[in-house]
Amino acid sequence: MDPTTENATSEPARVSRTPSRRRLLQAAGTAGAVGLAGCIGLLEDGGTDGGDTVENCANAEPAESVPEYATHPDDDVSLFRRGLRRLGYFPDEVVPQSVTVDWSVPLNEVSHTAAKASPVPTPDGETIVFAGDNGVVYGYTPAGEERWATQTGATDLGFHGSAAIVGDTAYIGGYDGDLYAIDIDGGEIVWRTRSAELENTLAIGSSPAYYDGSLYVIAEYGSPSSGALWEFDAETGEPTWYDDRMWGQPHPSPTIDLDAGKIFAGSNDGVVYCWEFPSLEFAWEFDVEADGDEREDGAFRAGGEIKGTVAAYDGYGYFGSWDDHFYCIDLEDGSEVWSFETDRSIMSNPAVDIEEAVVYMGSDDGFVYALEADSGDELWAEDVGGRVIGALSVTAGTVLAGSYDSYLYALDKETGDRCWRVENRGRVTSAPVPVDGRIYYAERGVFSNYYDDDAETVLEEPGRAYCLVADE
Repeated sequence: MDPTTENATSEPARVSRTPSRRRLLQAAGTAGAVGLAGCIGLLEDGGTDGGDTVENCANAEPAESVPEYATHPDDDVSLFRRGLRRLGYFPDEVVPQSVTVDWSVPLNEVSHTAAKASPVPTPDGETIVFAGDNGVVYGYTPAGEERWATQTGATDLGFHGSAAIVGDTAYIGGYDGDLYAIDIDGGEIVWRTRSAELENTLAIGSSPAYYDGSLYVIAEYGSPSSGALWEFDAETGEPTWYDDRMWGQPHPSPTIDLDAGKIFAGSNDGVVYCWEFPSLEFAWEFDVEADGDEREDGAFRAGGEIKGTVAAYDGYGYFGSWDDHFYCIDLEDGSEVWSFETDRSIMSNPAVDIEEAVVYMGSDDGFVYALEADSGDELWAEDVGGRVIGALSVTAGTVLAGSYDSYLYALDKETGDRCWRVENRGRVTSAPVPVDGRIYYAERGVFSNYYDDDAETVLEEPGRAYCLVADE
């Protein structure tokens, strides 16, 4: 499919999704595919619904090392989406041909619909940090032993952003509007910067970025609906700078591209805001130009909300919007390069394979897409049975994505063919994080009457944190 432009010299490419031959075949052969795949699902003792065998999923060769471009300049730092550019790129990991649950523990109990916090491993892989929507932060060993559990003040909606780990400290913001530093060894709170010190933040739903002794966090405010980028001293938690020009209670995490010299994030007003880095002088903004109802006396319009974190690759930023489009923008000046249209809104965090120059993203239309990074051309699209609002991860041979249909999917990254899927209890909305042959992720709780305004919403079962291993 070729992008089309109204004016090749001035207008960005508008890439409309049309049914590919692969998708038409899928629609015609759904019944047969189900018959081949079976419906084993994940039983109490684990198991994988694998479908047809896709050898490339497990036979890919892992990279011997991961470029600093996809991680962090410092070896003792581990971030949400792995690195400062938020690429979700794991070329050193090979997803097993089939998997089983090694362990799971209760984690999430709140009906709030935001994507759940993603697990973050310490740089040595010895501790996996999970944050629950009940306000508890946990440290687990890879074998599932609880090292510590720390109750914070974020008791109402807990955590939806993930931790940033620097050395022996985990940093995380809560829906109480506070920022926490937690000791990795024992779980003690090292410092806590409260909402009152941050102009009375409503919540911190973003995941911190860390560079050269400083933390960078996006905070939300309630009245008016707005947000700010904050800088903190990582050692003390003292705020050192902020810019409150953002509108719309932003959820995304800040992305830093050191080569481009930029730090940026999207917001619920449909705007990506960008500052020079590290000077923090404001650089530009990109507006998807939403056409919904006016908010905050006309300060912005609904309909273009940017919920996912921008991924940065090769001088460009990639993200989706509630206007049903996925965008590529130039980080130099914020100009649009191309956009790709799906059938519904886009909330997920994309993953980028920097060796193949391919961007993977999920949509509320129930498909995972592979797009050429430079053109936005569709390479493939795979139906995953439900909305995809969490973060995707790409490994040596596989794309991992959670779905609203309560399955975690492993897809062949070259073709989109399903390698396997694992059935869970609740909707899978965290990032799946592969570490040393294991896959960690989290789900929402299971609720009844959630969409019934006349009945009480009831928690039937807590959402759990999972660890998958090879089913040998």
